[in-house]
Amino acid sequence: MSARFGLRFGQQSARQVAYKPFRFRQQIFRRWQGTAANPAVEGAPAQPQSFFQRIWTSEVGVKTVHFWAPVMKWGVVLAGASDFLRPAEKLSLTQNAALMATGSIWTRWCFVIRPQNMLLAAVNFCLFLVGTVQVSRILTYRSSQKGSQTEALKSMEKDIVDSAKGIEKKAEAKL
Repeated sequence: MSARFGLRFGQQSARQVAYKPFRFRQQIFRRWQGTAANPAVEGAPAQPQSFFQRIWTSEVGVKTVHFWAPVMKWGVVLAGASDFLRPAEKLSLTQNAALMATGSIWTRWCFVIRPQNMLLAAVNFCLFLVGTVQVSRILTYRSSQKGSQTEALKSMEKDIVDSAKGIEKKAEAKL
């Protein structure tokens, strides 16, 4: 027999309390926390909401981390995009490959989680694009350097051979 406190939650059996200890608190907060789909006042007719009211009461609205995390992540995208002005030899391949990988992984994840967060998906896709552009710049630069290095080595080899032939002719002339 349960103790009687005069409140509804005090009359629950031990089994109900063991599985749902916060049920009473959830029922109270559910009344006060409304969303666009579930108005705060039960039984009230659904009134059309303005755009700003929908943004304010949305699951990914301005009051949630689902809004502010992508807003802050735009700083990472802008920092990566500001590196477009830097020469390719000063960029890090591993850093930009990491930006590209995290952008692609988290873009996919944004479509799997609930609530779907399109703002987060957009910022991660832009992060993937920035990483891809930078990685392609770095690889293009490195491949052009390899080509110019082989050409430089061939021209140095030719100069050395020519100077050696010149020295050989001078030595033969003296003998």
